[in-house]
Amino acid sequence: MDPRLSQLQQWLHALPERHGLQPQTIRPASNDASFRRYFRVDCRGGPHDSLVAMDAPPPMEDCGPFVHAAAVFGAAGVSVPAVLESDLAHGFLLLTDFGQTTYLASLDAESAPSLYGDALGALVRMQRASRPGVFPDYDRALLLRELMLYPDWYVARHKGVTLEPSERQVLDDAFEAILANNLAQPRVFVHRDYHSRNLMVLAGERNPGILDFQDAVYGPITYDLVSLLRDAYIRWDEERVIDWAVRYWEQARAAGLPVAGDFGAFYQDFEWMGLQRHLKVLGIFARLCHRDGKDRYIADMPLVLAYVRGVVGRYAALGPLSRLVGRIEGHAAQAGYTF
Repeated sequence: MDPRLSQLQQWLHALPERHGLQPQTIRPASNDASFRRYFRVDCRGGPHDSLVAMDAPPPMEDCGPFVHAAAVFGAAGVSVPAVLESDLAHGFLLLTDFGQTTYLASLDAESAPSLYGDALGALVRMQRASRPGVFPDYDRALLLRELMLYPDWYVARHKGVTLEPSERQVLDDAFEAILANNLAQPRVFVHRDYHSRNLMVLAGERNPGILDFQDAVYGPITYDLVSLLRDAYIRWDEERVIDWAVRYWEQARAAGLPVAGDFGAFYQDFEWMGLQRHLKVLGIFARLCHRDGKDRYIADMPLVLAYVRGVVGRYAALGPLSRLVGRIEGHAAQAGYTF
């Protein structure tokens, strides 16, 4: 029994005939880490071969931010699904279908330069449209709440480690340093999950197709770039990451975006922003496993942890955190270069 699916099918049956919907063909389109579900529905006699129906059950989910962000990002000139029909009260949307080919499924050594080139260009276009008051601020409270997922869910729940008061002070001091960097960065529109599973390879349209943008905020300029280049689901060597970061930095400067004038300073901001994100992601993956029963994210933890250990090992100011992470992981932190 799936009452929400039955309600969604009834809603689809009642939509205008111009879409050519065939509700009996409904089938899962993708998995999601939230309560949202996506279904693909075939069409006949309409302008589309298929469309995607979103089920976002209230009160756990709210379709309003998705609709708002789709309009904002669409106006910025990037490819996002069009909202064809909506029932916000019941949590249903009908969207154009970007197909099934994610960046993650398509990326290899040969395709990466072109695909990342497209993704970097789209990011610059999205950021050029930035202005305050459109999305919620990525403020200190939100950044800190995300960081706290690391001790609460990853350290305590997943690793089973109880921090001593002195160790908790090390963590608190590191969080203050991370937040100081993040909050000092120029602010732009932030997708907040701009990575290979949320970017689609489109046929005959401007790549990438961008999904999962409903949590967009106004925050640090390096956030989406580090989400893309230090992706939790695919790893590239540091030389490539730096090369793509330079290409973004040059495009951003040419577009008048407020990036640091010195690339070294910009890359340090990139690394410290990535540390905030990856500590958060470790907490989210642990919570998805232990609270929500979604243990498939455990396999992605080693890569995220490698990003964390790389950054904390490279900066003298993060030395105490590096040693604490080593203790939590059960072995000594590796020495790295410092700035």
